Amino acid sequence: MIKKLSLALVLAGASINSYASECGDVTIADMNWNSATLIANVDRFILEHGYGCNAELVPGDTMPTGTSMIEKGEPDIAPELWSNSMKEALDRGVEEGRLRYAGASLSDGGEEGFWVPAYMVEKDPSLATIAGIKANAKLFTHPEDPDRSAFLGCPAGWNCQITAGNLFKAMELEDAGFELIDPGSGAGLAGSIAKAYERQEPWFGYYWAPTAILGKYKMVKVDFGSGVDEAHYKSCTANADCLEPKVTMYPPSAVDTVVTETFAKRAPDALAYLEARSFTNAQMNGLLAWMEDNQADGEIAMEQFLIENESTWTTWVSPDVAKKVKQALSEL
Repeated sequence: MIKKLSLALVLAGASINSYASECGDVTIADMNWNSATLIANVDRFILEHGYGCNAELVPGDTMPTGTSMIEKGEPDIAPELWSNSMKEALDRGVEEGRLRYAGASLSDGGEEGFWVPAYMVEKDPSLATIAGIKANAKLFTHPEDPDRSAFLGCPAGWNCQITAGNLFKAMELEDAGFELIDPGSGAGLAGSIAKAYERQEPWFGYYWAPTAILGKYKMVKVDFGSGVDEAHYKSCTANADCLEPKVTMYPPSAVDTVVTETFAKRAPDALAYLEARSFTNAQMNGLLAWMEDNQADGEIAMEQFLIENESTWTTWVSPDVAKKVKQALSEL
């Protein structure tokens, strides 16, 4: 009887240890932009302290990380993968049982558009529409030519230079008096928004989210009155040789959490967390603005987010896991 009892206790202990180590070693891609490194650090902390994973961050970037996950099965998790950039390869990895889409990192998707400052729309709501913009083109003074109006486009060499240029053409903004201005760099484009805001001056141009700039400065995305024609956007608007671009709003870009199938099967509880974990662009814009203002890296931003946004992240996990994560936070 004693031997049977001892064996039962050993088996029970083994079962408990097996459950505790179910997650095991986990590698998480730490991408080289702020939103991605923030999410990666949040995942590492919650997986380590809430689920008992031995979680480690490894350097990553979209194409090399996606390719490595497909071909080598590592890293285990890509927290923020802009999947449209390699969708065929990722979908093939899913079909072959190598990868799994765990959920949307950004519930709104990556967002692009033409924007104006909110203070302009508050004075004249028509400026939230492209028709209103064209009717009031004289407001948007060109910095070098008083007879022209200014539209700040995407920097040369960026993919968005093509789409912004084609939409500028499709909406006949040149005929309305606008000139498409190259801001020179991402910093130049951001700086032009900051300068306009500080002076409360008109501004009209291209930008995207989530970004620190849209977290700091309230901007309104201009409605083209067209809806989204995703098929035309992909076949024409996004191509440099598009001869007859049509007006279409930018379709949202899919931003996913992608995991290896081996991880998904090995750690279903941790997978459930990743499936639930998602940020809106408004949330991320604010977090990115905080990171920039405080020159914070991903780890510091993770602590700030978990401490200040308990009502958000606790909805992603069970009460038991939330308790463990809160305890770990209290010990930092």
